Order: sequence, then structure tokens, then C-alpha cells
Amino acid sequence: MKGKKRGKGKSIRAVVFLVLLMVAIGFVFVPLFKNLKFGLDLQGGFEILYKVNSIDGSKMTQEKLTATYKTLSKRIDSLGVSEPEIIIEGNDKIRVKLAGVKNPEDARTQLSTVASLTFRDTEDNLLMTSDVLKAGGAKIGQDKQGQPAVSLTVNDKDTFYKVTNEISQRESNYIVIWLDYNEMTDSFANEGKLCGSDESNCLSAATVSQGFASDVIIQGNFTKEEVSNLVDLINSGSLPSKLEEISSNTVGASFGDQTLHTTFVAGIIAIAAIILILILIYHFAGFVSAVSMLIYTFLVFAVFWVVGGVLTLPGIAALVLGIGMAVDSNVITYARIREELLKGKSLPNAFREGSKSSFSAILDSNITTLIVAIIMFILGESSIKGFATMLIITVLVTMFTMVFLTRTILKMFVNTGFFDDKLKLFLNVNPKDIPNVSKNESVKPNRFHKVNFLKHRWICLAGSCLIIIVGAIFLGVKGFNLSIDYKTGTDITVVSDKEMTKTKLNADLKELGLKASTITISSDEASIRIDDAVDGEKVKEINSYFEDEYDAKVNIGVVTNIVQKELVKNAILSVLIALIGIIIYVAIRFKFSYAVGGVIALMHDVLIMFSMFAICRFQVSSMFIAAVLAIIGYSINDTIVSFDRIRENVKNDDEKKLNAEKLEELANKSIQETFTRTIYTTVTTLLPVVILMVLGSSGIFTFNVAMLIGLIAGTYSSIFIATVFFLIIEKKNLGKPKKAKKVYKDELEEKKIKGINC
Repeated sequence: MKGKKRGKGKSIRAVVFLVLLMVAIGFVFVPLFKNLKFGLDLQGGFEILYKVNSIDGSKMTQEKLTATYKTLSKRIDSLGVSEPEIIIEGNDKIRVKLAGVKNPEDARTQLSTVASLTFRDTEDNLLMTSDVLKAGGAKIGQDKQGQPAVSLTVNDKDTFYKVTNEISQRESNYIVIWLDYNEMTDSFANEGKLCGSDESNCLSAATVSQGFASDVIIQGNFTKEEVSNLVDLINSGSLPSKLEEISSNTVGASFGDQTLHTTFVAGIIAIAAIILILILIYHFAGFVSAVSMLIYTFLVFAVFWVVGGVLTLPGIAALVLGIGMAVDSNVITYARIREELLKGKSLPNAFREGSKSSFSAILDSNITTLIVAIIMFILGESSIKGFATMLIITVLVTMFTMVFLTRTILKMFVNTGFFDDKLKLFLNVNPKDIPNVSKNESVKPNRFHKVNFLKHRWICLAGSCLIIIVGAIFLGVKGFNLSIDYKTGTDITVVSDKEMTKTKLNADLKELGLKASTITISSDEASIRIDDAVDGEKVKEINSYFEDEYDAKVNIGVVTNIVQKELVKNAILSVLIALIGIIIYVAIRFKFSYAVGGVIALMHDVLIMFSMFAICRFQVSSMFIAAVLAIIGYSINDTIVSFDRIRENVKNDDEKKLNAEKLEELANKSIQETFTRTIYTTVTTLLPVVILMVLGSSGIFTFNVAMLIGLIAGTYSSIFIATVFFLIIEKKNLGKPKKAKKVYKDELEEKKIKGINC
């Protein structure tokens, strides 16, 4: 009696601790969220992708690209943007993201202006331009004392001698080197002391003691790093890169604020709905999962903040998806614990065995998702990278919170003994369903034990083939409804409370000198597609027009043919590499037959997603590819759980007596045993996706539609596709002699010691 009272007291104290922990997280979460860096899609701003070309037509090198990068960085500093992102992509592209910039067009003008290197006297009179130097002729050198210095290769020696000779005879015998000199704000009289610092456009002020008709050295008390930076800056001026704008995205501040608000609200509702479902299904264990899920969400944001991540709309989508996937880890564990309880084991033993047997499936499913996320991060660009970064963090945090932390908390309660006779409260297990082992009562059959999931497998397979064939016909006749990510053009999104009709919008576009290929109006939002890629000045005009005419929130995206080709190539490459990576991993962890079955199921999911998008005319964007890759990572989770159970059941059976009929029976039994878990995890993952579709931003609608289709297809394929092809291959291998296991001498001579290995 005393033991029960102590157990109850410990349980109450632990519950109070968990509640206080949730409250503390709630208080800390708000300031943490506010301190995150938000992308331009959530706070408004400007994004532009440049193709960097050498002005003289020579090949673009990494050195030239780096010099251009540094020049752009220096220019962005003068714009006053607090958290700019400048990313080198590939061998000849630079992406600039300026979240929160007030005037995108001023930023565009300042960024794309050719770098201007000038030589001036101390009174700011122009002496020479970069024409006197050889293109890219600045190099790291040394002065006579062996100290770091800048070596300049002179191209126009006559002009250089004339100017330096004249300056050497002055009392103030300095030549001041400026990058992007501004006549209105720059002056050596005011900035002489700042020369060479990040706060000034003045790069260097060199003393001239005589005329020079040869290459020269700029010397001073430079460090190697300072010399390197100076070389890059001089080269970026003496060999200015030609920046070709190949895509842009302009998001109004109010548009970004609304997106953040709607997505945040949708995310909170999704999390609350999942918590409610967990508690309804698993009672107290569901409450523990809810606590872990809140800790999980907090830690994901904390890690994201520590690594300096920029939270974007795709990142939030990855987080909400990650929550659904994280819950999967708990569902797998709880399902296993339930099974052990229904075998008549005590709660402590059931907890220990269930936790142990579920770990391999959880590990494998998270690693396959991680593989896909890493591939997305390496090959993806812009929004895909943001999605992948968040997905990688969610997978790593899942393994800590939803596996280690949840089990630790549950073990703490199990050890109190308070729930030993309260299994209904603890895990929603009816005591009437638990057999009395001492009385030789049999284990109650699985609730789906009479369902033959594989009976109609060929009909199911034919149904999938029909959808894929119809999709292929639609694709051949109409093609995909491509967004500007994969088709040159301009997308304009206008959100306004004022009435918008196609007739009125067409008239507006005519006034702007534009023609729409498609106009879609939904509630207070209009999506306008123009087949031509408009330039920066036109973007400014369009933005101003709709803001004035409709008091609207405007988002404008522009993509050229160069970007389209690159994205298509990366999309195909990403999907192929993801499939190959999963084949290799599953083949290593299981057998090749499992890998083939799993990958055919994944290809099925991808083809179903493409077919449904072709049939329903949903827009194919870069986020659609992110959804395809996410489904590849997630769908294999379901398949791995089924395969893990098949492997276990085959191992526990007499493999010598295994025939085609028995193998099929074991496969069907495995599906029966994991079906409840499959339904629960599908629902908990679908729920946030559906909520984001209904309540979230239109910016991730395509992603959520693709996820909805992919999740349904993935659940279906795990049962009816992966297992079918696994059986086809395994049945052919039945009766074939297995490779003899290599036995080492040490194993043959191992001594048997009582109490240790016998």
C-alpha cells in the first residue's frame, strides 16, 4: 500500500514538473521566435539571381566570382539591410536576398551598376580610371622588407607615368583609390582616416615619390587578409563583371506579414490538433508525446537560431511536416509496447521490449529521410535549400526528443509502479484484452487478422497503372502547368479587399503594356501569369500600379530561360540520386529484394504525384519537387516499418520450411500487425498538411497539395506495391542455396564458459 502511495506521489510530482516545463517553454518560445531571422517571403523584401559574366568575354573564374561577391557585399552594406544573404551558386551565379529592404528598385540599381575603380587626388579630382590597369592585374605581392603588399600590373604606362610624375611633385603627394566613388557623399577630406575600412569606399591612399612607367606596388602596414581583400576589390573594379539578372522575386512587406501570420496560425492549429489526437489515442502516453513535441518544436527553432538559419515559408512547411514525421517515432514505439502488453507481459517488461524492438525501424526511417534532405541541400537552390536545412534539423532533433526524451520520461513513470494496474489510463490498453499467461490464455488476435491485404494486389496494381497511364496521356496532350520556376516568365500575385475581375485585370495589364497568358482569381487573391520576363524598371512600375490601384499587397517573381534549364536539370538529378541513395541504404540494412520493392514503391509514388498534377492541372513549381523529394524520404518510412516486421516474422519462423504460400502469409501478417500504426501516422502527418492547405499561405499551396497526394500514394504503395514486388523476387529465391557464412578460426575454437556464453 505504501509503495502505491509513493508511486502516486512520484507520478503527481513528475506530471507537475512536465506542466511547469511546458509553461516555461511557452514563455521562452515567443522571444526566441521573434529573434529568428525571417526570409523575405515572411517579412517582405527583394531577391535577385545574377549570372556573372566577364566584361571582356573571357571565362569566368572562381577568383573573378569571389571578387564580384565581395564587391556586392560592400555595396549591400551601404543599403542598411540588417541580414543580407549573398550566395555563390555554381560556377557563374550569385543570389542576393535582401529581406526587409524598403526600396527594392534602388537596391537593384545599386547592385547591378558596374563596379567603378577610380584614382583621385586628395581634393577628389579624377586622375585615372581602371583603364590604366591590366584586367585582373592586381595580385598579392611583397615589398622590399618582405611584408604583404598589392602588386598592380599597369596597362597604359604612358598615362600612368604622366599622372604619378605630376602627383609626386605636389605637397600632398597621394593617389587615392576609390571603388564606386559617390560625388555627393564621398570625400578624402572626411574619409581619409577611414581608407581601407569597411565603412568607406576609399580602398587605399598611396604616397607617390616619383613617376612610374612600370608595374607598381601599394605598400603599407597590411596583413595578408587585408592585402587579399584589397586585391579582390581592385580587380572587381579594374575588371568589372557584367551582372545579368536572370530571376527576381519582389515581396511587399504587408504581403510578407500576412503570409507569416496565416502560416503561423495554421501551424499552431496543426500542432494543437495533433496533440489532441495523441491524447485521445494513447491517453497519458499521448500527453507525454505532446510534451516531447513542444520540446521538439522549441529545440528545432533554437538549433535553427544557433546555426543562423533564415526562416522561410518552405522552412515552416518542413517544420510542420517534421512534426508529423516526429510523431511517427512515438506511434511505432507505442504500438510495440501495446503488442507486448497484449502478450501478457508486465508494463515494465512490455516497455523495455517494445522500446528495443521499435528502435531499428525508427532509425532506418529517419536515416532515409536524412539522406533525401542532404541531397536536397546539396543540389537545391534558394527555397529548396531552406526546406532541406529545416528538414535536416527536424530529423536530428526527432532522434533526441521523440526517441530518447520520450522514452526517458515514460520510463520515469513506468518505474513508479503507479500505472502497473492502470494500463487503460497509461496507454489506452483494455485490461480485458490482456491474456493471463499463468492460466495459458491465448493472445487476442490482431483487430485486422481477418483482412487479406494481398488478396486483391493485382487489382490495386492495375488501378495504379491506370492512373499513371491517364496522367501520361494528359501530359502528352497538355503538358504540365509549369510555374515560372520551370518556365520563362513573370508571376504576379495581387492580394486586395477591392473587387478584382479578369476583365478589369486584363485592362490594367493593357495599360501597363503587358498581356496575361492566365489569370486566376480566388477570394481576395489574383494570380497573373505573363510569358515574358519583365525587367527591373517594369517590376517597379507593376508593383506601384497595383498598390495604388487596388491598395494591394503585391508579390512579383521573374525567371529567365537560364534559370529554368538549371532548375529542370537539378530537379531530375535530385530525384535520381535520392532513389539511388535509398536503394543502397535499404539493400545494406535489409536485402536487395527489399530495396527493389521499396524503390519501385517510391517510383510509383512519384509517378502518381506527377500524374495527378498533370490531370488536375496543378502548378508544378520548385516546391513541388521539394514535395516529391520529401515523399521519397517519408514514404520509405512506411515501407521500412512493414519490411522490418516481415524480416522479424521470417526470422522467427522456420526458414527451412518457408515456401511461397508461407512467405505470403507472413507478409500479410506483417501488414496486419503494422496497419494500425500506418493509419495513425498517416493521419497525424496528413492533418498539418490539410490545415496548411486550408488556412496557410498560398505560397505553399502547391507543396501541400503534392504532399497530400504523395502521403496517400505512399501509404497505399507501402502495402500494395512494395510488398508485392518484394514477394515476386523472394519467391524466385526460395529453394536456392544460401551463401555459406564465413567462419573464422577464433569462432571455431571459442570456449564455452558457463554463465557467460552458454
